[in-house]
Amino acid sequence: MKLVKLNAPLTKFLAIAVVASGTTFATTQASFAEATISVFGGANFSPHSDIDFSVDGGNSGSDIAIDWDGESFEAPPYYGVRATYWFETMPEFGVALEFTHAKVAADPLPAGISTLEFTDGINFLTLNGLYRKEFDNGLTPYGGLGIGLSIPNVEFEEASSPVETDEYQVTGVALQGFVGLDYSITERWSVFGEYKFSYGQVDADLEGGGSLDTDIISNQFIFGVTFKVF
Repeated sequence: MKLVKLNAPLTKFLAIAVVASGTTFATTQASFAEATISVFGGANFSPHSDIDFSVDGGNSGSDIAIDWDGESFEAPPYYGVRATYWFETMPEFGVALEFTHAKVAADPLPAGISTLEFTDGINFLTLNGLYRKEFDNGLTPYGGLGIGLSIPNVEFEEASSPVETDEYQVTGVALQGFVGLDYSITERWSVFGEYKFSYGQVDADLEGGGSLDTDIISNQFIFGVTFKVF
């Protein structure tokens, strides 16, 4: 499996973002009242979307409607991890860095295509803003919005061609919104349930030349556990 290289403008943007994030964290670390790590699993479901594709020396198609199968429990299953910081001066507000591994596969396959899927992940890496409301009974409803990168493993092959695309690519913007309910079990441990809506832009390059364009919407139903670091 080949990992594609990021282009220079995107690499520069990510480097600036990392440096800026590190500087922000260093200057505001003292203002964080609480830090948590959450891990979760669940199921993802995607409605149909249209694809455009073109293969150099091969077929092409425009506005082909594709039905997607979530395949949430196929290895590797749907999962995610989220690191959250809640502010001391405004404890109802927080920021989080999140990675989500969702997946979809075309079902049925369109004519002339033998592989069209993102089953090693239509992955989302996002920076989220969160709001919560804590109650004395241990229940904490919360919600959030996020923006980041769509990083799918692009798997595509024509039925008439031996050339196969099977590689991770940064293919565009990822957006998400979510609402959930957290329940404290102990001072440090809690469990939660959540609904999340994610959008991932896929503007992918195909092996041997060509492109694949589509937008993936992912409805996710999540159950997880959270550990309070401090």
